[in-house]
Amino acid sequence: MADRAARPAAGRETDRDPANRPTVLVVEDEPALLALLRYNLESEGYRVLEAKNGEEGLTLIRETKPDLVLLDWMLPFLSGIEVCRQMRRLPDLKSIAVIMLTAKSEEADKLRGLEVGADDYVTKPFSPSELMARVKAVLRRARPQLSTETLTYKDLSMDLATHRVKRMDKDVHLGPTEFRLLRFLMENQGRVFSREQLLDHVWGRDIYVEPRTVDVHIRRLRKAINIEGAADVIRTVRAAGYSLDVEG
Repeated sequence: MADRAARPAAGRETDRDPANRPTVLVVEDEPALLALLRYNLESEGYRVLEAKNGEEGLTLIRETKPDLVLLDWMLPFLSGIEVCRQMRRLPDLKSIAVIMLTAKSEEADKLRGLEVGADDYVTKPFSPSELMARVKAVLRRARPQLSTETLTYKDLSMDLATHRVKRMDKDVHLGPTEFRLLRFLMENQGRVFSREQLLDHVWGRDIYVEPRTVDVHIRRLRKAINIEGAADVIRTVRAAGYSLDVEG
């Protein structure tokens, strides 16, 4: 039987990846979840560090200044909320991206997490693929220099440098608004957004547009990308909104 004790100690690098790869610190006290997160993050090419309690996590954040912290809400010694609060008070740490991981799903809890400075909030249990998409989206916003030039979802690809979109290797022609809308959905794959949220993120908070305008542009986007033989990758969630996610 393989010796499982060979896993590097918490807070240590697990491989010899070049230093310029994005670093993600996972602060999580559940061993099984920590192992799952490490596996998925390393599969995506990230450099992964670990901490198993809030005090250790805050120390590693100060020492290593990772690009992003996956931070559990309920931690021994120092809660994730307090870790995030202290990070945002320190000039050299306040720009580090933070995604809170928690079993708390009440709206008030989510707002509390965001109010202390978290960039995103993921409720347990979650899909690893959705979390990886959220990690990429948050890193892209917080560290644009780390982002790739191309976004992909199944057979759909978007080149951000040339503004070209392809589906099944065929060019897709989009208007400026549809391009921004698709980009936002591809940066947040699997996550459902209401019309109001899409208006805020794609059109901007300072521009007044009727919420139903989103439906018009979604229809145009669907018509453009759902070429013959291709599945509809935009899912309509009744009474909730839209998501880049294949039905079923």
